[in-house]
Amino acid sequence: DPEAVLSHPAASPYAVSAMAGMAPQADTCSLSGRVLGPGRGHATLPSSAARTQRARAPVPAASWSAHTSAWRQLCRGAGGRHQGPAESATLHAGHRNGKSTVAAAHASLESEPAVTEYTDFSSSESDLQILYNNILDVPARRRLSDSACQDQDPNSDMQASSQPSSTGVPVYVMLPLDTVWLVEREGRKYSVLKREQALTVALQTLYKAGVEGVMVDVWWGIVERSPGQYDFTAYRRLFDMITEAGLKVQAVMSFHAAGGNVGDTCHITLPQWVLDVGDENPDVFYTDKAGFRNRECLSLGCDREPLFGGRTPLDLYHDLMAAFAEQFQHMFGDKIAEVTVGMGPAGELRYPAYPEGDGRWRFPGVGEFQCYDAYMLADLKRQAEAVNHPEWGCNGGPHDSGHYNSSVWDAQFFRSEGGSWESEYGDFFLSWYSGMLEQHANAVLTAAAAALRGTNTPRRARRTESVMQKLTRMAQGSKGSDQGALHSPADQRALLDAEYQLAPACHLGVKLAGVHWWHKSRSHAAELTAGYYNTRHRNGYDPLLKMIARHGARVSFTCVEMRDCEHPVEARCSPQGLLEQVIASASAAGVPLSGENALQRYDHFAFDRIAERCGS
Repeated sequence: DPEAVLSHPAASPYAVSAMAGMAPQADTCSLSGRVLGPGRGHATLPSSAARTQRARAPVPAASWSAHTSAWRQLCRGAGGRHQGPAESATLHAGHRNGKSTVAAAHASLESEPAVTEYTDFSSSESDLQILYNNILDVPARRRLSDSACQDQDPNSDMQASSQPSSTGVPVYVMLPLDTVWLVEREGRKYSVLKREQALTVALQTLYKAGVEGVMVDVWWGIVERSPGQYDFTAYRRLFDMITEAGLKVQAVMSFHAAGGNVGDTCHITLPQWVLDVGDENPDVFYTDKAGFRNRECLSLGCDREPLFGGRTPLDLYHDLMAAFAEQFQHMFGDKIAEVTVGMGPAGELRYPAYPEGDGRWRFPGVGEFQCYDAYMLADLKRQAEAVNHPEWGCNGGPHDSGHYNSSVWDAQFFRSEGGSWESEYGDFFLSWYSGMLEQHANAVLTAAAAALRGTNTPRRARRTESVMQKLTRMAQGSKGSDQGALHSPADQRALLDAEYQLAPACHLGVKLAGVHWWHKSRSHAAELTAGYYNTRHRNGYDPLLKMIARHGARVSFTCVEMRDCEHPVEARCSPQGLLEQVIASASAAGVPLSGENALQRYDHFAFDRIAERCGS
């Protein structure tokens, strides 16, 4: 149970919640997940203590072995470590109010006295050692329970599977946001690992549970504290400890701040020198129609503006990723499996249209368009003039789009009948607004590819399906030129050479947000303000995923643990319908898709919802 290792040692018993997504191309898919400390994070590492020592003490929280059973069902399938391609999954672990609630087991069993033979742990961390010693006690596979909801969406083609996939899925668990932290000593700041000893046990525990690897935020505000000077000291230590434990790394280039999103329990800002530029020129930040500046990330409107000592934001992103590649390219592939590129708030490709952290937005408000900084307004004005409607670019976004907490029927722009979103102006504005987001993603992925896929970065040979099919036909004695090629050594050599293509050993990743509220309305209002021009009659994810496919990147999508019936009817939510749409679009575009749970969940039904997708 990773939460038992990563949360406060006195908080016992612990709980684990497991969730999985869907991968259109399972052979190239990866998984992502999160480990949640109290709230959403707190942890660190020690040295690689004795993985060879396997004490067999009684489990302190009897729900542990059943938790581990469900986790292993998801991670390992019928048995053994991840056995190959089989969709993608996500695990979150956490505890709530000091009490255990479970996704995959009953938590009512009484705990037993604990015994440990280790002496290198303080008494306050004895629970961590006990759980580590007992992780191998795993009961038999359990069947999935029936759906939590009686009013299953009749339009959904999803059926509950009686068992998870027999081959399992690769699972990554997200480490706490503040695993790497800044401390100040004698007037200087240093990056350090928090609770290093506890994190070492956590990593060993995850390995025993069958987890493939961990996801780690590489915070811009921690790494580049001075312009052009990069400190990866703590991350080098962290990555070494992860790989020593037998796990892989998904590194997230986090070009945003922490503290303003659901579940954030720590505060990490953008680099101070970036904020200083923002103090002088606040238009570098996203701005709403009331003039509020969102300092969580830089506005995409200034992507190509040399405002930071002669560098543009795209230069800043590229330079940090290039420095990361220089430090860690020897780990690309076998140890660092993916680099996910942050592209907006919470690292997701979207606008900060629903900022809950400062109280401006509450679920299920439609949100607000974020296009009122000087750079976005200037581009909107140019585009309006280009289509001979200069009046469309005079006042920023739509005047009738309501406010953050409006409902669809409160805002004329989003109304299902007669809403302005269906007008000629509405189509112009939404095409421009979503198009700017797509251009931003394309530019950042181009910068990332240049930084991470240079001539010196590792490559991995992979077989191409078309050549394999051709060789199979030849071996079966197919008629025609293919059969003749078998008798030509030169042609055989050419075919064998063509059988392999060199691909980057480390994959690029992109996060898409699961904006599921108002998805059952015609306008899909919340998706529109977030930057996804997706309505009942227009697929807004197709163009994004086709662009991502051109970069050979992967996508992680949230809200895979949710069911429609779990949400208030008036919010017109459809996380199931949205997930199915994204799965279909990703499959059509040939983009590998992984899943991530959006919220902390501690119940059977959230786990089973994920397992359904892996078993289908």
